[in-house]
Amino acid sequence: MKRVYAALTAIAVILALPAAATAQESDFALGLKNLFTPSGSGPVPRATVRIEGNYTPGTIIVNTKERRLYLVEANGVALRYGIGVGRDGFRWGGTHRVTQKKEWPAWTPPSQMLRRRPDLPRHMAGGPDNPLGARAMYLGSTLYRIHGSNEPETIGQAVSSGCFRMVNDDVIHLYDRVKVGATVIVKNN
Repeated sequence: MKRVYAALTAIAVILALPAAATAQESDFALGLKNLFTPSGSGPVPRATVRIEGNYTPGTIIVNTKERRLYLVEANGVALRYGIGVGRDGFRWGGTHRVTQKKEWPAWTPPSQMLRRRPDLPRHMAGGPDNPLGARAMYLGSTLYRIHGSNEPETIGQAVSSGCFRMVNDDVIHLYDRVKVGATVIVKNN
């Protein structure tokens, strides 16, 4: 049984590589190779874990206390990613849906953020200097997103204004697996 499981796991990994490799290859073609932290060498390595609860595959669960994001798969298994979360006063909870996804998104700081930080640009085109990183998934009608980061050292920290940051390699991995309409449950314990 262990051999069968190992063989199936190896096949699943091989089948998953072309989609992930294609996304990264197009990003590498843009000269952005240095923005990626390979899984396992980032501040919080990606892992497959067991998850308790009766969640539909494709559901995203964010645990702000753990500073982890879980993408639910079938049979009580989830992919676990390290994330950066909102600092004190900016953490939140609730259930939303992914309403849109963007590759190399542009960033327009919300007016609330500009009041706190008038030094910020009014708009930034997508690219390696953009704080949203390589990918963004927008959450309902909120101002919040799950997005990449050009500051991988912030993963596992509470430093954002409420968004969930991931290393670019992980956000691409998640982006390729999440559909618009996916449920996102944010637990702020």
